[in-house]
Amino acid sequence: MQQFIEPKTLARIKDLPLIAKTVAEGFLYGLQSSMQRGVGIEFNQYRAYEVGDELSRIDWKLFARSDRYFVREAKRESEIEVWFLLDASRSMLQTSSEKPQSSGKHNITWNKLDYAKYLIASLGYLSQKQGDVFGYLNLSDEKDATKNSLPGGNGEKHWQKLMLSLSRTKPGVFFPELGFLQRQIEQLQKPSVIFLISDFNQHNNEIIEFLEKLNSSRSEVVAMQLTSDDELKFNYKGPIRFKDLETRKEMLVSASSVKKSYLANYQRYQDSLKRNLNERNITIERFNIDQPLDSALFSYLQQRHRVAK
Repeated sequence: MQQFIEPKTLARIKDLPLIAKTVAEGFLYGLQSSMQRGVGIEFNQYRAYEVGDELSRIDWKLFARSDRYFVREAKRESEIEVWFLLDASRSMLQTSSEKPQSSGKHNITWNKLDYAKYLIASLGYLSQKQGDVFGYLNLSDEKDATKNSLPGGNGEKHWQKLMLSLSRTKPGVFFPELGFLQRQIEQLQKPSVIFLISDFNQHNNEIIEFLEKLNSSRSEVVAMQLTSDDELKFNYKGPIRFKDLETRKEMLVSASSVKKSYLANYQRYQDSLKRNLNERNITIERFNIDQPLDSALFSYLQQRHRVAK
């Protein structure tokens, strides 16, 4: 049986490249090929060997003639790009549930924004191993948010740049307005596989409107919604104070008196969100930040593999 990495374990490591490789390598790597099914590949050019390149890609005949290492690069007949879009609004700072240890102490928690970074890092690692062109967009209302974005590129060095961009990404306040995102939207007009990682907490349907601008017959848009045990189960007791991380509004309620209505409203919103996205031919996948990250990725990539067959 696969031993999946616990979120709390990853939270302790604090090494983004190491975590991404640990999560993505092994059994996950084989499933990534489903994303490239039917895409033709032909030889394009040679380039100098870089640390991290697979030895199988080295042209040994050329090495025998030149005494230098060169890697064969492929050019895809299809110019599909992979883009990772991260909702960096303040609501993504919601943390995972605290589960007490046997010693009585609490485990280290992490928030949705951290989980999203590890998720993007892992998928980015798979993309660079596959030879994909991939890029990253930081979706925040901060003025300098675009500085931490990354244009499309490929290879080990580009993945390291992605790690740097993710580590520098800080939360803003709200999901940015459409006018603010016009430049980002222009970058996504080529045929692409576009992943938006978000909690989908929105005030005026702004995230759905943004996705609608991205969706086209030439691209596949995948919405990855981050949830938590607290949201799904509402395991609170007694009086509890809720605080909106974006508006800073607070509300004191009795957990037992609001649990039933909360769960009903939460399910109603999830059903509405899925319906709205399906109407726009957008797939939605849910990831619980209280569950092992590589387990969730394994299930998701397995599903893609079955669909591609």
